[in-house]
Amino acid sequence: MKKIELNGSWKMKSANETEWLDAIVPGSVMNDLLRQGKINDPFYRDNEDHAYEIAAKDYEFTREFSVDEELLSHSQIAIRFDGLDTLSEIMVNGKLIAKTNNMHRTYELDIKDYLVKGTNHLQVTLLSPIQYITEKQNETKLWGVTDAIEGYPHIRKGHSMFGWDWGPQIPDLGIWRTVSLLAWNHSRIEDVYVSQDHHDHEVGVNVRVRVKDAGGEIVNLEVKLTSPTGEINSTQITAMKSEETITIDVANPQLWWPNGYGEQPLYKVEVLVSNEEGLLDEKALTIGLRTIKVKHEPDQWGKSFEFEVNGLSIFAMGANYIPEDNLLARNSSERTERLINDCVEANFNMIRVWGGGIYPEDYFFDLCDEKGLIVWQDFMFACSMYDLNDEFRETVEQEVIDNMKRIRHHASLGIWCGNNEVEEAWVYWGDMPDDDYKHKADYIKLFEFIIPELAKELDPQTFYWSSSPSSGGGFNEPRNPNEGDMHYWEVWHGLKPFSEYEKFHFRFCSEFGFQSFPSMKTIETFTEPEDRNIFSYVMEKHQKNGAANGKILFYLSENFLYPKDFDSLLYASQLLQAEAIKYGVEHWRRNRGRCMGSLYWQLNDCWPVASWSSIDYYGRWKALHYFTKKFYSPVLLSLREEGTDVEIHVTNDSLANVNARIEWKLRKNTSEVLQEGTVTANIESLTANQCEKLSFGEFLTFDAIRNTYLECTLYVNGEQTTVTTLLFTKPKHFTFLNPELSIEVTETNETFEIAVSSIAFAKYIELELAAADCKFSDNYFDLSAGVKRTIVVQKESLSQDLSLGAFKQQLSIRSVYDIA
Repeated sequence: MKKIELNGSWKMKSANETEWLDAIVPGSVMNDLLRQGKINDPFYRDNEDHAYEIAAKDYEFTREFSVDEELLSHSQIAIRFDGLDTLSEIMVNGKLIAKTNNMHRTYELDIKDYLVKGTNHLQVTLLSPIQYITEKQNETKLWGVTDAIEGYPHIRKGHSMFGWDWGPQIPDLGIWRTVSLLAWNHSRIEDVYVSQDHHDHEVGVNVRVRVKDAGGEIVNLEVKLTSPTGEINSTQITAMKSEETITIDVANPQLWWPNGYGEQPLYKVEVLVSNEEGLLDEKALTIGLRTIKVKHEPDQWGKSFEFEVNGLSIFAMGANYIPEDNLLARNSSERTERLINDCVEANFNMIRVWGGGIYPEDYFFDLCDEKGLIVWQDFMFACSMYDLNDEFRETVEQEVIDNMKRIRHHASLGIWCGNNEVEEAWVYWGDMPDDDYKHKADYIKLFEFIIPELAKELDPQTFYWSSSPSSGGGFNEPRNPNEGDMHYWEVWHGLKPFSEYEKFHFRFCSEFGFQSFPSMKTIETFTEPEDRNIFSYVMEKHQKNGAANGKILFYLSENFLYPKDFDSLLYASQLLQAEAIKYGVEHWRRNRGRCMGSLYWQLNDCWPVASWSSIDYYGRWKALHYFTKKFYSPVLLSLREEGTDVEIHVTNDSLANVNARIEWKLRKNTSEVLQEGTVTANIESLTANQCEKLSFGEFLTFDAIRNTYLECTLYVNGEQTTVTTLLFTKPKHFTFLNPELSIEVTETNETFEIAVSSIAFAKYIELELAAADCKFSDNYFDLSAGVKRTIVVQKESLSQDLSLGAFKQQLSIRSVYDIA
């Protein structure tokens, strides 16, 4: 088969204008207008407002391409669009060949009869999504989230492009994935499905191949399996039928494991179809040999929800992933790789693709395969009501088919989930009309019959879950804390204290979160100095959750002294966020076995904004991501305070038993030691233990409680791994002394090393560079007087080259003492 890409240089214009502009495909309208200087940055100040009028227009994209006699001689010629966003009319040489209505689909169209020798003209007219949903909403009212443009559930386009409570209303449109010409004469590969049968020390790799027959000719099939170390196992069939399955047995297989549990060896499957003249078509897939099951079974607490990989039940640790940019054309494999690496560095083993965005690019799944992140993949439905008319049903079914076939072979794929929060919205939110039986029935048809039936046919080895959260479907208590997965928002939306997490032992918490502001460097990219007040017009434009700034201030008043300036408020908001999520995760990890998963909301941002993310739009780690690296550590030391008593817990999610030694010191704010001791314990793999309960009633008098803290240091198999501290009162009431923090910076060929010391107890020490970005080996950490802590910066993590002198000049340090 011959393939010619039609990417690259196109022309584009608004349908009601005459000026043609240079365009890039894959790309988008707004990205091209921005590149050409026709619009200002939509992320700057309140420029988002202008995006609506841009998306309210239709646009034409055109290009010419040449067809020679040899190409025309093929019996079959098609044009393939891997992604059209969203409503389009496609014309070849002035003749309409198709209309599209779904950005999540792949469209392959026969165009042989429309082509001529020489120059051919291709035009794609993209119709305004805003005009379409406005008309549809006038015909049939569908409920959706109030932060988005009304009517968005009518169109199969990434919901959050219309706005969300963390994203702007910038419903861009464009040819957002590859365009190509395909030409062939004979049989071509229609479908390849790989399944696995696992036995002791052997895996049967079953490769089912379907071919399209162009004329009843005899064709041959070859399937090659190449191991991670290069050994090739090949099987051939002469004169294949239209569908064949070849099984290749792999002895002593190299199993794929999630991050933290083993390696990620990958095998290559190659399918080759040929005739006596030579190769006709080929397809290659990369797979991992593993089993991933979701156990949803009755037990002593209700019904489990846990991921079992190669027979091993793991505690899922990760976060929820949203589109990386509201202008999809600005996404790239390099940007995604940086984000996935940040996940691995923070000890993730899972990532949830949230259902209100897009199905990620192939390279996202490739990276998760390579790095060991299990993917929880939602279908692209979220928080909305859907009308299952004939047209909608047809396009959704094809969307499911296209994406399951594209994604299902990946080693990282762990679960298909029908939607985000639609079931719980029907049951609890009160926004869906109780008497709308038609749309409630549509929900059941789509998510509990149509999609699972397709999943059973297309990918029977991957677990399907109808909604998140859910206890199993049928509108049956989707928020049941003892069955299925749970989204918990009383801490944050409900203004409950962090300690509220301890009241619940969810089986799997797939969403919970807490907002913070991004760093000053990020805020400076979209504001002017006069905007830098959280209640300014511009700052509120970059805060999409209406009540959120008030919530941040509420929690701030509960925990910290009132900040002295804007930058201190940003810093305090990130400390609140980090402590909130830490509180929940440590509680659930202490209850490993009953609870088996924690996916916080959210990992990343799609523009610079105040949000629940741990990494902001520019890839800068907030305090939460540094905390995540610690609270998702395979061996976790956590402290649980109850009055003047403290429980010391160690959770071991590694595969090895560990000998733990915990040295504890009760200290005054000067860091003077009042009492100390040592706790030792052997912690078996994949278990959580309470190692000790300490009582400090005689020391923690009414006055002493505000100037005394507990410090615990964990040694694993003799090596120091973690230092953690505990206050017995809220930070705002603790008597912090001026720690007079000092830093010494030295340089090696690959690193800058920062030695930090203090003269009194310092909490939440933040290191920051004024202009450059980097990753610190640790940040937002605590330090006792007289202890020197060395923090390392790898030079490769710097956003710009810095000399030792320039690094020192840019480096700043502060702690909680500096907030007020």
